Amino acid sequence: MSDSDQAHTTGSLPDAVHRSVRPGSALVRLETTHDRHGTLDGAWWPRSRDVAAELPGLLAALTEHLGPVTRVGLDSAAWEGLPTRMSVGDRVVHIDSSPIGDDTVLITRGGQDLFSLLVVPPHATPEAARAAMAEAVRAGSTTRAEQILLDTGTGRAVWGPQDA
Repeated sequence: MSDSDQAHTTGSLPDAVHRSVRPGSALVRLETTHDRHGTLDGAWWPRSRDVAAELPGLLAALTEHLGPVTRVGLDSAAWEGLPTRMSVGDRVVHIDSSPIGDDTVLITRGGQDLFSLLVVPPHATPEAARAAMAEAVRAGSTTRAEQILLDTGTGRAVWGPQDA
């Protein structure tokens, strides 16, 4: 059984999952342990706040490694044109506007299997983004998303018009 197949059946994350979703656009990393004891399960670095341009690549990568994604929770204040649903392949993914903060995206797989990803702001430097993503996937880390962004020098945790 491959890591991906095992993740689909056991509710765990596959080993060593981190990859570029689309060269020059977004980057996603997932924690590489099966136990998921940390505060965050991974990190995502979109290159803009255009959800229609950024979210499909993330969902395709997550679906490939985690199985079908059914829901995504995003902060509507942080994203342009937030739809209520989006098609990914032959599946419809429901998009929820959640007051979770613009530094986190919630991913639901199946009925209730929830993953929480740090969202690195598009304006982050590559060095700061790499540091933030590394901390987010560090096994057992209990540091909250907002604090990771502040600690790694991405600037404000709250996105603004200059991030577009």
